[in-house]
Amino acid sequence: MPSENLKYKPLVEAILEVRWAVQRTPQGMALDPHYKLLPGRLFDRISGEYPVHEELPTAGFPDEIIGQVVQHRFRVASNAWPLIQVGPGVFTVNETADYTWADFRARCVAAVASLFDAYPKREDLKVQRLMLRYIDAEDFDHSSLDCLGFLKEKMKIDVSLPAALFRDGVESRPVSLNLHTSFASQSPKGTVNVRFATGQREGKRVLLWETMVQSASPDELPVMPDAFQSWVDAAHGITHRWFMTLIDGELKRKYSGV
Repeated sequence: MPSENLKYKPLVEAILEVRWAVQRTPQGMALDPHYKLLPGRLFDRISGEYPVHEELPTAGFPDEIIGQVVQHRFRVASNAWPLIQVGPGVFTVNETADYTWADFRARCVAAVASLFDAYPKREDLKVQRLMLRYIDAEDFDHSSLDCLGFLKEKMKIDVSLPAALFRDGVESRPVSLNLHTSFASQSPKGTVNVRFATGQREGKRVLLWETMVQSASPDELPVMPDAFQSWVDAAHGITHRWFMTLIDGELKRKYSGV
């Protein structure tokens, strides 16, 4: 299905995440022995596109204590997106409102190539997980409206509980929602995860939904970095098809501005 650039995107964030193996100390802590040199070497390679460096508060903690948590952020401009993040054993590419698939794909491919080029000992960069994740949000006052009814009417998702449960003063309308389910995928090999949850965005109540494809076992992961482009294209094919299928109808017309 070709990409569609909706006029009013519900997108909160698009995220590519790469995690690689770290060593375990005798105390059970995570340690990437090559990480100290990585942020500087990475910045040398991406500073033309991401010239603004931010050191996050987590950078002040010992690497073996903080584990696989991002410590450095590189932005296209001050307080602007897209951005790249890196920490011991973890690397992300993030985009928000200005997302288009063509641009995000190009950034992901270039960023992964830069990561492998910058890693001080490339043969030790053993990827353990690839994840492509989209977070979307629809304004929805779940304090007064039925979120399960919304899912059924607007997104064709029917989740119900036996009517006999709702007696003795128990209301059938949920006051909150956190629904998460996963499905096996063959192309790319891995799992497709979808989650719906009530929450807040910029002070407004919303219904959040996340669509994520991940590969996380040796038989699922592609040869990196050579086969990354094929992996990310296949992962995006799934997330895009799921998104367009779920919004088909009234929501698609709303987001398209028609």
